[in-house]
Amino acid sequence: MLLPRIPLIEDLTKGAVPPGSNILVEYDPASLWYSLVLMITAGWIKSGGIASCTICGQPPVSVRSNLKRLGVNVEELERNDRLRIWDWYTSSLGRKSKEKLSVDSLKVADMSIDMMRSFMEGPPKPEYLRIMDNFSNMARFNDEKAWVEYVLTRSFPSSQMTQSTAISGIISNLHSNWVYRNFEAAVDGIIDVKLDEASNPARNLIRIRSMRGVDYDGHWHPLRVGDNFEVTLE
Repeated sequence: MLLPRIPLIEDLTKGAVPPGSNILVEYDPASLWYSLVLMITAGWIKSGGIASCTICGQPPVSVRSNLKRLGVNVEELERNDRLRIWDWYTSSLGRKSKEKLSVDSLKVADMSIDMMRSFMEGPPKPEYLRIMDNFSNMARFNDEKAWVEYVLTRSFPSSQMTQSTAISGIISNLHSNWVYRNFEAAVDGIIDVKLDEASNPARNLIRIRSMRGVDYDGHWHPLRVGDNFEVTLE
């Protein structure tokens, strides 16, 4: 079976990322990470995959608008269930979402049952990508231990159980070292995305820090933004 392709990340690997992998992206808040979320989602779909995009740091209307700029037929894909946009953003504002796919609370006690039903059941789905822009948002509503337990016992295992690929973004240098160490030990790959302000002008950079099951290029690589806000490696 020919697997869909992960743009940017698989530009730096020497083979396909195995299905069932969990990839953690530790990103600088000033970096291009949110743009990379859109690029990865669009590229995965264009190569034949199904994508579930969980949005914590931006409204769904912005995501749809920017995916369209990348050449994605959002309405048709959502209608055919090849693109799923989960709204976690609205609940973080204390409001009720009007989206079909949403959560009412980001407290792990409220989410665990839904997570079991939505993501941990069904046949293998190697064509399925789950990408989350800002996992750090959950730390606003949970203590660190409850949040980490939820991720380690619900979120990460669901990828392995369904043989889907998951990419989760977390803000760097924000949480305790205990949080990062637990997540890093549990995932199959770690990506760093940052804005290098030591250069003039400042440069956005990406690297693979580690990756299990596939050889990779671990150097820092600069990113370039095109006319349609398409992000590529320089």
